[in-house]
Amino acid sequence: MPAHYIWLFVAILTETLGTTALQASQQFTRFWPAVAVVVFYGLSFYCMSFALKAMPVGIVYAIWSGLGIVLIACIGLVLFGQKLDLAAVLGLGLIIAGILVIHLFSATNTH
Repeated sequence: MPAHYIWLFVAILTETLGTTALQASQQFTRFWPAVAVVVFYGLSFYCMSFALKAMPVGIVYAIWSGLGIVLIACIGLVLFGQKLDLAAVLGLGLIIAGILVIHLFSATNTH
C-alpha cells in the first residue's frame, strides 16, 4: 500500500478519535477529553499533510471527511447509543459509494 494511503488512513483514525473525544468532553467541560480533542485533531491534520504530497486536496478531503463521517456514526451508535434511522443509513451508504467511485474510477486520485 502506498505511504500516502497509510498517512490518510491514520489521519482518518485520529480525526475519528478527536471527534469521539469531543463528544466525551461534554462541550469542553471535561479537561482530559478536551485535551485529547486538540491532540488528535492536530495529529490528524499533520498526517493529512503527508497524504497531500501525492494526492489532490479535494480528493484527500473527500475521503477523510467521508470515512470520518461513517466511522463516527458507527462509534456514536456503539459507544453513545445514538440511533440511526433508515435515511441516515442510506445516506452513509451513499457516502461510501461516493468514496468508492472516486477511488476506483477517478483519474485524479494521485498527482
